[in-house]
Amino acid sequence: MPTFDDRFRETLGDLFAWRRDVRRFHRDAVDEAALRTCLDLANLSPSVGNSQPWRFVRVSSQERRAGVLASFEHCNVSAGAAYPDSRRDLYRRLKLEGLREAPVHLAVFCDEATDAGHGLGRATMPEMLRFSVVGAIQSFWLAARAHGLGVGWVSILEPGVVTELLDVPEAWRLVAYLCVGYPVEEHLDPELERHGWQGRSDDAKRLLER
Repeated sequence: MPTFDDRFRETLGDLFAWRRDVRRFHRDAVDEAALRTCLDLANLSPSVGNSQPWRFVRVSSQERRAGVLASFEHCNVSAGAAYPDSRRDLYRRLKLEGLREAPVHLAVFCDEATDAGHGLGRATMPEMLRFSVVGAIQSFWLAARAHGLGVGWVSILEPGVVTELLDVPEAWRLVAYLCVGYPVEEHLDPELERHGWQGRSDDAKRLLER
């Protein structure tokens, strides 16, 4: 077993701190070997019953990308309109996606019909399959950061529309749509905090005792 010393733990802390949700990308092509390595590391993620239900789909078709962008634009207008005036103006100033610039688009699905794992651990919590996919996404995200890549998670989308656009099996459920590429800028603080949307929550830091 390798030794994880103080220097490693310090560097790991830096990795976590500098993992940002990126929306501004250079258009340069992503190194294919680096991308594959990040996907390989994501596949080391834990999953309920060892079911490994994540399914990564690279979206290269310009027509399909345009369909995803159209879904975002439709949803973004509706989402902005739901806020009161003061926050609506701030919402409209935020950049919430990198769909036009990012060289790599990855749609991440949960295969809810997988036989892998034989149902272990999800009889009472079937959502554990999707939670396992989220764990793999986080692993990919950290690996990408370590390789100098940025990742942005676009959630302002219509899952059914994206699923139909990508022509995947019926039992697959969209969990994330990721933009991947080399960041234009680097910031230690999250973009939404920097632009006044939401700061760090003290509630999230609390450890409750019962």
